[in-house]
Amino acid sequence: MGMASTASEIIAFMVSISGWVLVSSTLPTDYWKVSTIDGTVITTATYWANLWKTCVTDSTGVSNCKDFPSMLALDGYIQACRGLMIAAVSLGFFGSIFALFGMKCTKVGGSDKAKAKIACLAGIVFILSGLCSMTGCSLYANKITTEFFDPLYVEQKYELGAALFIGWAGASLCIIGGVIFCFSISDNNKPPRMGYAYNGATSVLSSRTKYPGAEGDFKTTNPSKQFDKNAYV
Repeated sequence: MGMASTASEIIAFMVSISGWVLVSSTLPTDYWKVSTIDGTVITTATYWANLWKTCVTDSTGVSNCKDFPSMLALDGYIQACRGLMIAAVSLGFFGSIFALFGMKCTKVGGSDKAKAKIACLAGIVFILSGLCSMTGCSLYANKITTEFFDPLYVEQKYELGAALFIGWAGASLCIIGGVIFCFSISDNNKPPRMGYAYNGATSVLSSRTKYPGAEGDFKTTNPSKQFDKNAYV
C-alpha cells in the first residue's frame, strides 16, 4: 500500500506541475482571440489580442501593436481574467511547494501523518488553481462567442485563440492532479493489516497422562486401563 501511495503522489505531482506550466504559459501567449481578413489570394491582415495588448499583422509579417490603456479604463472581463490567471499561477506555485514537502519520497515535512496532511493541502491548492484558470479562460471565451453570434455587433469579430485551449488543458491537469493528491491521504490513513500465525490444532495426546517407560521414554496410557482383572481377585 505504501508503494502504491508513493506512486500516486509522484503521478499527481507530475500532472499538476505540467498543468501549472501550461497555465503559466497562457499569460504571455499572444493569441487569446484572433481574426483574419482574407483577400482573393492571401490573407491580407490578422488581428489578434491577449490580456495586455491588441495587434494587427499584415501579409508581410509586420506587426503593429497597441497596449491597453490604464487598468481603470479596461473592460471588466479583461480585468477579471487578469486577476484569475495571476491567481491561478500563484496558487500553482504554492501548491508545488506544498507538494514537495508532502510527498513521501522527500525527506522533509515531518512524520508520515503530517506529510499526508500537507499533500492533501497541496491537492486543494492545485484544484483552486485549476478552477481559477478554467474560470478565466471560460469568461474570456464567453465574451468572444457572445460578440461573434450577436447580429447587432458591428465591430471586428474574433474567434477563440490558441491560448484559451492551452489554459483549459492546463486547468484540467491541475484539477486532476489535485484530486489524486487528495485521494492519496485516504491510502495513508488505512490501518495496516494484522498478521495471524496458525499454530495448528492442539494434539489430543497432550491432554492424556504420561508415564515413564522402561526405556526412559514417555508413553501415553489410558487411565481407565491401569487396573486389570487380578486387582479384583
